[in-house]
Amino acid sequence: MPERAGQDRVVIVGAGLSGLTAAHRIVARARMLRRPTEVVVLEAKDRIGGAIWTDHRDGFTLEGGADSFITNKPWGMDLCRELGLSDQLMGTDEQHRRSFVVRDGRLLPVPEGFVLMAPNRLGPILTTPTISIRGKLRMLMDLVIPRGAPDTDESLASFVRRRLGREALERLVQPLVGGIYTADPAELSLKATLPQFQQMERDHRSLILAGMRQARTSGSTDRHASGARYGLFVTLADGMATLPQTLANGLPPDCLRLSTPVRKICKPELGSALWRVEPLDGPPLEASSVIVSTEAYSAARLLDGVDSELALHLRAIPYASSAVVNIAYRRDQIAHPLDGFGVVVPKIEGRSILAVSFTSIKFPSRAPVGTVLMRVFIGGATQPELFELDDASILGIVHYELGELLGARGAPLLEVVGRHPRAMPQYTLGHLDRVAAVRRRQARHPRLILCGNAFDGVGVPDCIRAAIAAADTAIAALVEPAQPAAA
Repeated sequence: MPERAGQDRVVIVGAGLSGLTAAHRIVARARMLRRPTEVVVLEAKDRIGGAIWTDHRDGFTLEGGADSFITNKPWGMDLCRELGLSDQLMGTDEQHRRSFVVRDGRLLPVPEGFVLMAPNRLGPILTTPTISIRGKLRMLMDLVIPRGAPDTDESLASFVRRRLGREALERLVQPLVGGIYTADPAELSLKATLPQFQQMERDHRSLILAGMRQARTSGSTDRHASGARYGLFVTLADGMATLPQTLANGLPPDCLRLSTPVRKICKPELGSALWRVEPLDGPPLEASSVIVSTEAYSAARLLDGVDSELALHLRAIPYASSAVVNIAYRRDQIAHPLDGFGVVVPKIEGRSILAVSFTSIKFPSRAPVGTVLMRVFIGGATQPELFELDDASILGIVHYELGELLGARGAPLLEVVGRHPRAMPQYTLGHLDRVAAVRRRQARHPRLILCGNAFDGVGVPDCIRAAIAAADTAIAALVEPAQPAAA
């Protein structure tokens, strides 16, 4: 028999950041509205947090997923304040706020003021050894090239080649963007991933002019940073897992059920307004509303019996797998001065890693004095075969690449391989159309809500914003009279 509740019940599938944020929001809103509402969060794994996990070993703070989030999207900061975590927030170290890029096996600084795709200063572009003279001249043509066709779903690679040239794409943009999305820029939709650059072209015609004007207007302290605006990044003192753990700790007793995979979701039967969620083991749960916060392909499996066309649209969202290796050395084992926050590796270099983050340079408290903690990224959409290697082979690649690029010598103090199978959605060309199709089909099913990083942004603040919207939709639906399923 289904497990029944004498009050409204919202079942949330998935206890990652999105699911836990939605649960927190519903509990808080229901309490404010004085509407008794039970929240049940079902998680297939034996832990919470999804792609976010933190481990503490021998004085090192190891991050398996996101190690920070940006503050110019307010939802992450707002949630931390709401949870009483403001005193735990800390920014990046003010020294060495720059990145390196590999060229011919050497680490060269990303030009100052070059942030992802748009330079905000001319001098560093003209003097950088990262780009050839011919490549620099081609980049400067951005100053005179006309705007592209408005509102087209252009690939990121096509956009950068058109505005800045092939060399800027291959030597700067591809590795910088690849480090964020673990994706191939030739497949990524600019409109779905970095629409602000399309807007910059629309408003200012030139990316260079737009970058310079924005830098003057904002007076940003990151104007001289390279690779990313590192002054906007913050983390939590005890690690990013503090965020999902604090969310979970604030939920009512028995709300969270770990090691509880869901077999399927069933739509309301004729004459009923209640959804049914069937765990793999145990009785099904009746629910006034259901929020699915899993990967899109997992949501598709759960919803096949509800709406096969919705499931088809969800399966059309591709994913990439990646591995993250936390590795630590004594400082005297590394020849490179490590006077930056990390290095990105262009695909054209033919190496077997995507990037290296100098974690303990960016956040010094992450490692004991006299040591260095780094994170090495492998796999992604451009090198999917490397993810399939066993841990020993991956560590062999990491040792070799760090030896070649940073002069790392000797046995590491520790090394931990973390894997993220099919965890990063790829916002490829047509992504916004696919999401619109998902939303249209979802609208046919009142009180069934989808959220997560597959739709409207992959970053921590994006997931929080989407989860809050999902929770508010669920609460709004509860206060409306439920309509029984029609014949």
